[in-house]
Amino acid sequence: MVILALNCGSSSVKYQLFDWERKEVVAKGMVERVIIGDSFIMHEVPGRETYRKDSECPDHKIAIDLIIKTLTDPEQGVLKEIGEISAVGHRVVHGGEMFTRSVLIDEKVLDAVKEVQHLAPLHNPPNIAGIEAAQAVLPDVPHVAIFDTAFHQTMPEHAYLYPLPYEWYENYGVRRYGFHGTSHLYVSKRAAVLLGKKPADCNIITMHIGNGVSHCAIRGGISVDTSMGLTPLEGAVMGTRCGDIDPAIPAFMMQKENLSAKEIDSILNKKSGVLGITGRYTDRRDVIENAANGDKRCKVALDIEAYRLKKYIGTYMAALGRLDAVVFTAGVGEMGWPIRERTLEGLEWLGIKLDKERNKSAMTRKRETLITTDDSPVKVYVIPTDEELVFTEDVVAILNGTYTDHMQFDYSFARADFVRK
Repeated sequence: MVILALNCGSSSVKYQLFDWERKEVVAKGMVERVIIGDSFIMHEVPGRETYRKDSECPDHKIAIDLIIKTLTDPEQGVLKEIGEISAVGHRVVHGGEMFTRSVLIDEKVLDAVKEVQHLAPLHNPPNIAGIEAAQAVLPDVPHVAIFDTAFHQTMPEHAYLYPLPYEWYENYGVRRYGFHGTSHLYVSKRAAVLLGKKPADCNIITMHIGNGVSHCAIRGGISVDTSMGLTPLEGAVMGTRCGDIDPAIPAFMMQKENLSAKEIDSILNKKSGVLGITGRYTDRRDVIENAANGDKRCKVALDIEAYRLKKYIGTYMAALGRLDAVVFTAGVGEMGWPIRERTLEGLEWLGIKLDKERNKSAMTRKRETLITTDDSPVKVYVIPTDEELVFTEDVVAILNGTYTDHMQFDYSFARADFVRK
């Protein structure tokens, strides 16, 4: 069984091809600059040099068609024919309250996803376009939706409701939903294995830190709170998103700068966060390098981000009570040791004893690493995330009729004998 995982953004399509019998990735890549022009595909196959081809993709259907042609190309491909693909898994950012787990896509499901696209106007429309494009290119195979929001549907009312007019929730679905659900699911299951416990016996804080950033408080293996809200704008400092701010600021700046609602929304999502503070950078590697060279705004950006991360750890420890572990994951979480060090500094009184040398050595996306001392009451791990594996296992289980709630489902990566390839 060969599973194609697709992650469609507004101007890109990421893909991964997974051979279920061999339990390995056979190809992955991305089509970039979809719609906006000068499109190209970057295609990776283990043991080969990365292949790049320029090819205009004015829409997602043509981009997905390019992916299929590349996967079946006699020289660059890994498949003899398109019929070898058994199913397609699609990342869908927002599923609203309707979807608590991955589902087989039919007309009813697609209509439901369209009904909540106003809750994620930057993400759901390209997700929908990708589903429809893939269904057109691969009409004879099952398509499955994997929702970013599904993992967080276990949050209690007091965690997901905002102190706003209740009618806003009833009429428009205004509440906390949370995102990066597959990442939080994966690394929390792996952390339970490393702790030698069952997920149901673990209290864990997971910190997904990339260009987008979200944190999750996990009690007894399920999400009870998360930092992103109605949209992915709320929460921690991000690459270009502001995260938590005084809600009066947008209205204040709209008056001062004569900005429209669309303009202020764009500034908060695309020109704030680390980029807003530094004025130049979103990549934390650039920020860390320039801070070390004396750039004051880069240093302030690091201080702000680490301070906010530290506050979230404290907040979620208070919410969870007993804490077993903290997990750092995603690009910055896995590679940004200076940010981890600043975040964890001074938390010994909370039971977190950082081993600075272990932390500095954890600079790879291929290894799970303990970065606290052996006697630290609370363990801190760096765990590379693998959202595509969650996609693949959900798809296979749905096809086999064995899929169920994530606390009951037997994920391969939740077993003690799992080996990451």
